[in-house]
Amino acid sequence: MIKTIAKIVVFTFFLLGKLSVSAANKKNDLPEIGVVASSAITLDKEVLIGDALMRQLRGQAPIINDPLLDEYIQDIGNRLVAQADNVKFPYKFFILNSPDINAFAFFGGHIGIHTGLIFNARNESELASVLAHEVSHVTQRHIARGIEARQKSSPLQIASLLGSILLAAANPEAGMAAISVSNAASAQSSINYTRQNEKEADRVGINILAEAGFDPNGASSFFGILAEKTRHKSKMSAFLQTHPLPESRISDARTRAATYRSRNVPPSLNFHLAKSRVLARYYASPKRNIEYFSNILQKQQYVFKQAAEYGLALSLLANEDPSAALSLIEGLLQQDPDNLFYLDTYTDVAIEMKQYQRAKEMLSAQLVHTPYNRVLTLNLANLLIKMEEFETATTLLKDYLLINPNNMLAYELLSNGYQASEQKLEMHQIKAEIFALVAAYPRAIDELHTAYNYASERNIEKKRIRARIDQFRTAQERLQAL
Repeated sequence: MIKTIAKIVVFTFFLLGKLSVSAANKKNDLPEIGVVASSAITLDKEVLIGDALMRQLRGQAPIINDPLLDEYIQDIGNRLVAQADNVKFPYKFFILNSPDINAFAFFGGHIGIHTGLIFNARNESELASVLAHEVSHVTQRHIARGIEARQKSSPLQIASLLGSILLAAANPEAGMAAISVSNAASAQSSINYTRQNEKEADRVGINILAEAGFDPNGASSFFGILAEKTRHKSKMSAFLQTHPLPESRISDARTRAATYRSRNVPPSLNFHLAKSRVLARYYASPKRNIEYFSNILQKQQYVFKQAAEYGLALSLLANEDPSAALSLIEGLLQQDPDNLFYLDTYTDVAIEMKQYQRAKEMLSAQLVHTPYNRVLTLNLANLLIKMEEFETATTLLKDYLLINPNNMLAYELLSNGYQASEQKLEMHQIKAEIFALVAAYPRAIDELHTAYNYASERNIEKKRIRARIDQFRTAQERLQAL
């Protein structure tokens, strides 16, 4: 992961270096009134760079395409963003498969969360406190302000230092090593500036956290966990390397939280279901997870019994015992028939046992009430492909992609549907879109050339393909010119 993230950051901050030169040359221009750091980088440019980096990350970082976890983390994020000031664009939250307790934000409202953060948080307010902190980094435009603060530095120093900071967010060991080889004085200035950003993000983040209905003590509580985990270890945790945490910061968070009205936030079932899913799908082996969940059920060492049973069902399914998993999931669905976590796993079990019809009926009924829900739509589409109902599946996916044009899993399912139904023209067109989502525009264009060969006498389709090729070439040029 170090090498892949390093490549991404070197590429991105080469672009930032070019931007900083342009900003320095225009330092006498008047900035937009009320827009922080607009003299360094415009909001439009920030969105373009954020999109470019996100496309690189999709192709090279261990991003999880899990509709349930995506839905859960986006829901928390939306609650927080709704209470934030200076929101200039939609926020996109995504999850990386990494045991590090870490999160990071970058241009364009992109916020990455490691699975280790979800697994180690004790409650939803602790998890939300980290997301609120990262939302604050974006609303306060800390990266753009970092560029603005260093406009008098050389482009190489700016690119190197800011690249190191963001690299440290995605992979602390690589990022801190990069900082260590930079000019000492500039590096110290960068670290000091980062600490100022952290204090500001703490202050703004705790306010967002409280306004969104979470416990404002979640921040200091989570900081306390991290401090305790690393107290007797020589290696500092990922989060602490990228988010400096002196003791004063914990006390400041407690003091600030005390200024808000005390709030008794009840435990969240969805949070504990998400934790169980992270453990069962991304940690340890199925056999070890079966032992773990069976043990806590036997000793009743859980916050929600349902979450432990759900984790056990996932582990049993991963251990190729779908019948045992089905028994648990059916019991959970009887208690809560609308729960997306249970419906998702019921669908997986039904596919494994080739018992499709009941799952199809359940998912279809739910979609009537919540159309275009990502969990229901993608599960139903996958099920329909397994049932060889290709036309219905592809129509469902195409409609969903009109509203969610950057959903990688939806494109992959659509490609699978076209491949299984031997629609080669459409399959190659969709593969081109998948390559474009990871910024592999030359390969996307190659796929469209192949699709063109299957178009035969379909002249309108040929025109569409040629137009899309032109769009991809323009996107590639724009990427190179940023």
